[in-house]
Order: sequence, then C-alpha cells, then structure tokens
Amino acid sequence: MNIILIGYGKMGKMIEQIALQRQHQIIAKIDSPEELAKLSQYKAQNPVAIEFTQPEAAIHNLKACFQAGIPVVSGTTGWLDKRAEVEQVCQAHQGAFFYASNFSIGVNLFFALNEHLAQLMLPYPEYQLSMHEIHHTEKKDAPSGTAITLAEGVMRQNPQKTAWVEGQSAAEHQIPIRSTRQDQVPGTHEVRYESDIDYIEITHVAHSRQGFATGAVVAAEWLQGKQGVFGMADMLRIKA
Repeated sequence: MNIILIGYGKMGKMIEQIALQRQHQIIAKIDSPEELAKLSQYKAQNPVAIEFTQPEAAIHNLKACFQAGIPVVSGTTGWLDKRAEVEQVCQAHQGAFFYASNFSIGVNLFFALNEHLAQLMLPYPEYQLSMHEIHHTEKKDAPSGTAITLAEGVMRQNPQKTAWVEGQSAAEHQIPIRSTRQDQVPGTHEVRYESDIDYIEITHVAHSRQGFATGAVVAAEWLQGKQGVFGMADMLRIKA
C-alpha cells in the first residue's frame, strides 16, 4: 500500500516506522501548505493519506484529500465542532474518510465498556459521574478527543446527560471532564461514578504511542477501496 503522511511530527514518524515494518511505501511526507497543494499528483498511485496534525490545520487538510480523490485516515482532535461539515464534503466528493479520536484497540474496547457501564448506572442517580484525562504537555487540546468520545458514549446511553464541560464543577445535565498535562504521559483516561458509600471507576492507561500508530496504519489498510465515513467501531465491529 502507498501511504501519504500529512504531518510529520512524533506521531507521523512512528506511523512511518510501523508502515515500513508492515511492508508499505511512504510516497510523500506533507508538512506544509505548499506540499499539500500538490496532493492530487499522487492520486494515480492509489495512496491512502494518514493525517495527524493540529486542530487549526486538520479541516483544510481533510478537504484537500477529498478534493484530490485520496482516502484519508485522521487522528487529529480538537476540530470536531466542524465534523458534520467535513463529512458533507467527503460525501459530496464520494470520498473515503476514517476518523478516530484514538486508534488504540484497547481504547476502543474501553469505549464499549464505558457505554455498557453507563447503561448499568442509569437506575442509580446517587452516583455522580466524572471523568479525568492525563496527557503529555505537548498536547494542545483539552479535554482530549478520547475523553470527549467517552462523554458522548455516556450521553448516548443516559438521556439525563446532554453535555460535557471542562473542569470539576458541572450542572446536573453535564459531565465534568478534568484535564491534566504531565511530561511523558501517552494517555490515561478515568471514568468514575461516586456516591457517599463507594465509587466505581474504569481506567485505560496507554504505555506508549505505538498502539495509536499501529491502529492508524491498520485503519488505512482497511479503508482501501471503500467509500463513505467510518470509524473504529466499523473496522473492529464493536457494539456497545
């Protein structure tokens, strides 16, 4: 498979290593608007683009892929308020788009566990829900995309929760998400239900970024030849 890397930071370099180990070819490394403008020249090689950049650049990058007719896998977070717009552009160009806030298989199993726990907790309003995420200091968006996905999973199962809010204080209908930034932390996510008597907590801890990079390459392999908008639940056939 031919791969175009859009963004060549730490994640891009790790994705490159995994892709080469899996016998794929990196045909371009795009890290500037000038390079992105030449994207269409690669279409004849039937590549898949893997995009890990910054929130302010992601929307333009994704639209450029759709316009060039190149399938794209994205793991950039912090831009999801524009997700419906991006998916519309993908559909208009009959493109292929695979988005995940987190490509780790373990995290996606954790998403399913989170939704199942939310169902179990519905009859017990005395338990107060909160979330906490910890990431490396280089991560610019907060809360993390993974934490927001966890909150969205709860909201799908609990009609009393209709929004999330950053911080420790929240109204009854909100899910509070506390964000912490520490050196050398790939990612930790905690979901806690606490009452006066006890608490229940589920936690996912990433040991390195390798799981994220591997998942992104596997998603690119899976996306080849497809049309539409997809995510990890589609690829892994995970149902909450």
